Amino acid sequence: MAVVRFTRLQRWVGSALVAVLLLLTGIAAAEAAESGRLLPYLAKLQPSDLVPGADRFGKPTPNAPTVPVYKGDAVVGHAYLTSDYVNTTGYSGRPIDVVVGLAADGTVTGARLMDHHEPIVLIGIPPARINGFINGYVGKNVLQLASQSAASPPVDIVSGATVTVMVIGDSIIRSGKKVMQSLGQGGTDAEPVVTKTIDLSKTGVEDWATLIGDGSVRRLTLTVGEVNAAFEKTGKAEAIARAEAGSPDETFIDLYAALVTIPTIGRSLLGDAEYETLTKQLKPGQQAILVAGQGRYSFKGSGYVRGGIFDRIELVQHEGSVRFRDKMHKRLGSVAAAGAPDFPEIGLFVLPENAEFNPADSWRLQLLVQRAIAALDKVFVTFDLGYQPPDKFLKTEKPAAPAPAPASAAAPASAQSASHSAAIQAAGAAEAEEAAETPLWQRIWQNRKVDVAILSVAILLLTGIFFFQDQLTKRPALYERVRTAYLVFTLVWLGWYATAQLSVVNVLTFANALRTDFRWDYFMMDPLVFILWFSVAASLLFWGRGAFCGWLCPFGSLQELLSKAAKKIGIRQITVPFGLHQRLWPIKYIIFLMLFALSLQSLGTAEKAAEIEPFKTAIILHFVRDWWFVAFAVALLAAGLFIERFFCRYLCPLGAALAIPGRLRMFDWLRRYKECGSPCQRCGNECPVQAIHPDGSINPNECIQCLHCQMLYHHDHKCPVMIQKRQKREKWQAAEARLAAEKEAAAAAAAQPAPAGATSRSTVPTADPATGRLTIRPHQS
Repeated sequence: MAVVRFTRLQRWVGSALVAVLLLLTGIAAAEAAESGRLLPYLAKLQPSDLVPGADRFGKPTPNAPTVPVYKGDAVVGHAYLTSDYVNTTGYSGRPIDVVVGLAADGTVTGARLMDHHEPIVLIGIPPARINGFINGYVGKNVLQLASQSAASPPVDIVSGATVTVMVIGDSIIRSGKKVMQSLGQGGTDAEPVVTKTIDLSKTGVEDWATLIGDGSVRRLTLTVGEVNAAFEKTGKAEAIARAEAGSPDETFIDLYAALVTIPTIGRSLLGDAEYETLTKQLKPGQQAILVAGQGRYSFKGSGYVRGGIFDRIELVQHEGSVRFRDKMHKRLGSVAAAGAPDFPEIGLFVLPENAEFNPADSWRLQLLVQRAIAALDKVFVTFDLGYQPPDKFLKTEKPAAPAPAPASAAAPASAQSASHSAAIQAAGAAEAEEAAETPLWQRIWQNRKVDVAILSVAILLLTGIFFFQDQLTKRPALYERVRTAYLVFTLVWLGWYATAQLSVVNVLTFANALRTDFRWDYFMMDPLVFILWFSVAASLLFWGRGAFCGWLCPFGSLQELLSKAAKKIGIRQITVPFGLHQRLWPIKYIIFLMLFALSLQSLGTAEKAAEIEPFKTAIILHFVRDWWFVAFAVALLAAGLFIERFFCRYLCPLGAALAIPGRLRMFDWLRRYKECGSPCQRCGNECPVQAIHPDGSINPNECIQCLHCQMLYHHDHKCPVMIQKRQKREKWQAAEARLAAEKEAAAAAAAQPAPAGATSRSTVPTADPATGRLTIRPHQS
């Protein structure tokens, strides 16, 4: 009996202990959930790293993953992790974790990059450059940045890491705004909003001085000295060395802007006739602005001349922007306002119908000033011309006052209901703002429309080359020109300019995303890389890996172009014996499998090991790296001078990764003769990657679809089969020509009249029994 009671006591005590442990675990889990992954990162930082002068971190804020930062007993800021508030996934498919310190007014007091898996930053871009970019946000207010983008575009700050820095900058701004909202600031309160609209009833005409004086027309004047100083702040020596010539006080540009859909401003600047014409063309709610400028710098830019794009100005309002194109533009000869200067450039720009633009709110015209530092590299700085419609042209619409409570007894319930309603409204506003926010990848695609169009045309052209390859390869000279031109395009534009070089890291990242949290927007951050991967996936079904490796790989193009140059200057080529070649090409498959296995354990380590690819050094970073990376890339290119496409043949893990699914291709487009390989070895000897076996068969895993063998297939002076066909054709043509000539001669002789008194003669064609040739013998009658 005692044993039974003791057993029950054990069970009761055990259950109580389990309940206590579960309770403690739940409390800890709740605190951990509230702070996200912030606390482990804060353990690696000092409070002063995030807020200058701070000496300790507080406890996590309830219902929000933030931690107060103290200086003594006073709260001097809050620390938070960007990934806890917004999506910070970069091109690697993994979050980019940045811990930010935020002051009470929304000013960034400090920021630290804590963890990332971005391939380009792991080794290629020095961490100091990324940290320098992040530190550029220190001292800036996130609420102001959320309403107007930073003056210097993040994309131009760290060249070569476009996607990474755009994700970091975007996440700091959006997460900071949400932190301020969670702390009761940032515009999420439920107070009634007072709205302003344009008062269309106010009309009239004013002179230039009045328009300038009351802010109807806003002005931005830049001197040569101010522009040079702005480039000096970028810290880029190449841009600083190319300073604008002239006196520092000389006018660089004198720029003016105005909203001409405000009746008084429009009539004053455009004149009555032009204003009436404009208002008839505008759709309801559509707006138009006037931009005028003078000075040595044109606000229209060279892009307008090339393709109808004004690449130097952009209208920005809050988080939205409008790029101007030729169809939105009308050139004006002069400004109608009395006393206006004689501007050499005046443009009337109509905003698109779908533009999210509030004419009664402030906006800015952003002027982009660029300075070329190399053939394909430029440095950019921007200047803002801010515009606020004058209050005298606006009217205020106040919301209706709320109905009073029916009785004092219901005051507590009414207050509670109002508080609940305010909370619902605030939550709804936050959700609506989140839903209306344009994803970062969509903004990137919109900004790179021209690049997307160029790449799409190039891929369509390549598709046409493959589908009509017989028509092309029958013309050797044309084939050689087309292939060389395409390789130059792939290297110069796709590689060095657009930095769209695929890598085995993309394959490893994709495989890792399939195992963890797969989302398409991870891989759409870089539009050109995404389009390339989409086209490669489609081409694998038709042609295997060759469509990319032979035509769309910038580093492969660099190798082949260097090999062509080496052959022209007489560098002797090394022919690898086929037996040795067969034992060397599997090395790249071994490398890929090792990288893939390593990625299953640590993706970051695998990304570092993927530096066996020289793509980052030679293409993305233009050989501007530590000397050992440059030496490795140069060594591989030097080997390619003697063995064409040496890296592609034996070491490229990306080629191996593409060859594996490439075996599933549905068609065999390369034509062969039964004589290929036995006895003829012409194609095998001339194949640039030795993808043709001695028996004449083509190894699809190694073939780069260069179509050289197809050019030989149709060449009647190189291919033995075609040579025999040509010789037979020439013999038949020669025999036919002789017979035709002999018939013509016989006909001519028969047509000649006989002399008077001469014996009648006729000609009779007679066959020579020895040769079979026809001879003309005279016959006397």
